[in-house]
Amino acid sequence: MELTQYVEALRGSLAAAGQAAADDVRDAAERLSYAVEPSLRLTLLEALGDAAAEITHQLDDIVVEVRLRGGDPEMVATETVAAPPRPPHPPVPPVPPSPPEDEGTSRVSLRLPETLKVRVEEAAAAEGMSVNAWLIRAVLQTFEPARSSTRVSVGRNLSGWVR
Repeated sequence: MELTQYVEALRGSLAAAGQAAADDVRDAAERLSYAVEPSLRLTLLEALGDAAAEITHQLDDIVVEVRLRGGDPEMVATETVAAPPRPPHPPVPPVPPSPPEDEGTSRVSLRLPETLKVRVEEAAAAEGMSVNAWLIRAVLQTFEPARSSTRVSVGRNLSGWVR
């Protein structure tokens, strides 16, 4: 889509408005028409982007985008392919209950690789839990006999249970 015709139409409108005025106003209108060209082009691109978003919102399975090619915008409509349905997530186990008041707690120093620590923090945050509560729940799940488990051993230093 060529924007030049719209820019020229604005210049013509400014020139026509300046025709009824004095020479200095006509000259100012002409200079102004060239000065506002970059802003006008940007405004037209924003309008095209808003129009593409509105059209996309109204159409099912079609996304309309504005792409710049050599400085000129082009509208591109793409049919979206529906993703296959995901299997339902297993239910999230409840937060472990607090230990009885007469039972003490113990502190354990746990060393995790930094990447694993980040993943644990993200998983806990996603479930709205503290890292400590998330880790306690993970340990408690390991000891639940009702669920079937398979023992996994990786390398010499990392071992665990997989469900």
